[in-house]
Amino acid sequence: IKKDDPQGLLISRYDLSKFEALYLAGERCDPDTIVWAQDKLKVPVVDHWWQTELGWPAAANCRGIESLPVKPGSATVPVPGFDIRVLDEAGAEVAPDTIGNIAIKLPLPPGCLVSFWKADERFRTACLDEFPGYYKTADAGMVDEDGYVFVMARTDDIINCAGHRLSTGAMEEVCAMHPDVAECAVIGVADALKGQIPCGFLVLKNRVQRDPSLITREIVDLVRNEIGPVAAFRTVMIVNRLPKTRSGKILRGTMQKMADGLPWKMPATIDDPVILDEIGEILASHGYSCNRQALSA
Repeated sequence: IKKDDPQGLLISRYDLSKFEALYLAGERCDPDTIVWAQDKLKVPVVDHWWQTELGWPAAANCRGIESLPVKPGSATVPVPGFDIRVLDEAGAEVAPDTIGNIAIKLPLPPGCLVSFWKADERFRTACLDEFPGYYKTADAGMVDEDGYVFVMARTDDIINCAGHRLSTGAMEEVCAMHPDVAECAVIGVADALKGQIPCGFLVLKNRVQRDPSLITREIVDLVRNEIGPVAAFRTVMIVNRLPKTRSGKILRGTMQKMADGLPWKMPATIDDPVILDEIGEILASHGYSCNRQALSA
């Protein structure tokens, strides 16, 4: 919607008097889009976080309990029943506002998974063994001094660039600040010198007439100013759309495998398989020898 109607002109055509709030799930929402929706809709816009395995939201601004102030970029606070902690690689809790591994202290509340279907050992290995006493969410983020949960990325999306651990989610936030950007995704691609470097994919708002090369230079400068030169953010590609699942999750892992030239499977949940062909063409035009042939799903 932000891409196709950036000024929100279509809103006035409809009666939204009974539209009380907009809740977002599936894909983490960047703060700029939340502020945009708040401004256009004039209702609370709340990002909340959960996983299929958990059965219900683990962090949210729960209507009917009490309405808390919205912090764009945060899923608000843990829902009653969930004890959310942020741990370092050794399993120790980190200080507030420090990015680490998001984990949920056991026991999990009713409604959550108790195992994987016919795979008890895989469940223990994937979810319980790394941080004893906790359920590992495989998400990375932080909790601030007010107890607000910020889910930044999957732990696989925290990249190691020349020894620095960088959040692709933080870089996406900065890219989304640019007035011409509708949505974006940042992935880490293999680099012989630094290990991994970030690569950005941008979808521009409709009717943007500016020179794309100028926009990409501005965004590179923006990331450098906001995060610092340590991010090594130099590669930016403008695409028509991003590959997503039907629930709205961007297929960053598949895009990363394509950029690194690794075999990849066509995800069964993809919304439109043609988009991956478009991404492959863009990557090839930037010199990436991506594996254009997907393995059979």
